[in-house]
Amino acid sequence: MEMPVTGMLNEDGIHIDMDHLKKGEVNMAITFAGGVILGADSRTTTGAYIANRVTDKLTRVSDTIWCCRSGSAADTQAVADIVRYHLGMYAIMEGEQPTVGVAAGLFQEICYANKEQLS
Repeated sequence: MEMPVTGMLNEDGIHIDMDHLKKGEVNMAITFAGGVILGADSRTTTGAYIANRVTDKLTRVSDTIWCCRSGSAADTQAVADIVRYHLGMYAIMEGEQPTVGVAAGLFQEICYANKEQLS
């Protein structure tokens, strides 16, 4: 399934189709030659009610790896904390920093193993 293009990075900056970004959560990533730029909105909602306007949805899980959280705040924070712990242990045991592939695999394994408990 092809995702619709809602934004582009041109020489004169980022151009975003705001009609696609008016509702719901906004997490985005833009790659460039030196890495990735992450962005996220800061609202936490409970139904139509905005419970918190200053939530940090970008979470550091290792020295060089961050994740964008979306969904149940408690669940996503718990999963990120577990991944952070395991990536720290990986760095100690392997003597090197984990790769993005290792982190992604760990997120996938934890989420799949707990799919019935996560909301």
